[in-house]
Amino acid sequence: MHQLELAGKPVISAMIKRYAEQNRPVSCLINNPYIPWASDVAESLGIPSAMLWVQSCACFAAYYHYNHGLVPFPTETDPEIDVQLPSMPLLKHDEVPSYLRPSTPFAFLRTAILGQFKKLDKPFCVLIDTFQELEPEIVEYMSKFCLIKTVVIYISFGTVVYLKQEQVDEIAKALLATGISFLWVMKPPAKEFGLPFHTLPEGFLEKVGDNGKILLWSPQVKVLTHPSISCFMSHCGWNSVLETLSCGVPIIAFPQWGDQVTNAVYLVDVFKTGLRMGRGKGKKGITPKEEVAKCFVEATLGLKAKDLKSNALKWKLAAEEAIADGGSSDRNMQTFIDEVKNRCRAQQ
Repeated sequence: MHQLELAGKPVISAMIKRYAEQNRPVSCLINNPYIPWASDVAESLGIPSAMLWVQSCACFAAYYHYNHGLVPFPTETDPEIDVQLPSMPLLKHDEVPSYLRPSTPFAFLRTAILGQFKKLDKPFCVLIDTFQELEPEIVEYMSKFCLIKTVVIYISFGTVVYLKQEQVDEIAKALLATGISFLWVMKPPAKEFGLPFHTLPEGFLEKVGDNGKILLWSPQVKVLTHPSISCFMSHCGWNSVLETLSCGVPIIAFPQWGDQVTNAVYLVDVFKTGLRMGRGKGKKGITPKEEVAKCFVEATLGLKAKDLKSNALKWKLAAEEAIADGGSSDRNMQTFIDEVKNRCRAQQ
């Protein structure tokens, strides 16, 4: 296995580069769990990678929990431990995937598979050889860890911001270029402004197919709490900032005016949950599709995306603690109520 990695990395890298030179670039590198280093190759070349899990989702959950030490598994000293995993029936000690048992003669395969689990932040997606209706409970449970996931960018610029048509075109082109699935709220402009409806590039919806959806309105908090949402492309209005932080979602900051520009600074430099999407460097202050696409990829794939998500989850926890009993917001609200009561009594 070690020799395969030593020989395989340069060979696959050279092959991918050769395809690129032939104008046949590789869009995504998909590997099975026995070749964990393939995701390293993809990362080094700046292309997306996915892992194809060729067993059941139940077995995937077993390896995940074993790797992270979340529940007890059979050991050399206690080989008859039964394993209880969430959303699964009890596995007797001899019903656990055999590579995970201490007596396995194939420990090298266990090492290879667990090597992939240690790199699960690198693939943007885990493809599992199953279907939703076959393993509904465990698929739903594991989806909460964003391990079986669809990378979805949520795009919304609030109720007032109106982008130039050229900017809308660049965003649409970036979505097509990256292939990342999306939910895009394109709210019609207020009638009193006399502004035209935005349009999309010719053939855009046909090319996107089921990979994206355009809406006139969406329940934003409900969208942000969905496990498929990987990041939020926003104008950085304060309501949206609070909602995305409270939901633990990274943000692509695209402020336009007012408090939005200041909020973006805090998201990127202080809260460290955001990426700034340029300052309108293109023609007529338009951020070009190349820069938009770069933000999409950086916010959803690789180490930067992992850091953004980690920081976002910290703020989600802080928000939950603030409104819990005895939290800072809870105490301040009670102080306000008490003060109102005191003033009412003083006037009586």
